Amino acid sequence: MIQVLKQLRDMGNTVLVIEHDVEMMRAADHVIDMGPGAGSFGGRVVAEGTPEAVAAVAASHTGRFLREALHR
Repeated sequence: MIQVLKQLRDMGNTVLVIEHDVEMMRAADHVIDMGPGAGSFGGRVVAEGTPEAVAAVAASHTGRFLREALHR
């Protein structure tokens, strides 16, 4: 799936994926973490940027998952 999405991007397409899979997020060019929680507890940008940049944001729950994945 990741390879297909990269092929679409490389063809000049904008690809937007809402995903919680860590491998998919690690392969992304840009991640936007909305939160800090779900539903009425969310709705603001907690972190955005490369997966590495999001991983560096202590307040980001997504960043925590990315930090763990980047250190495997």
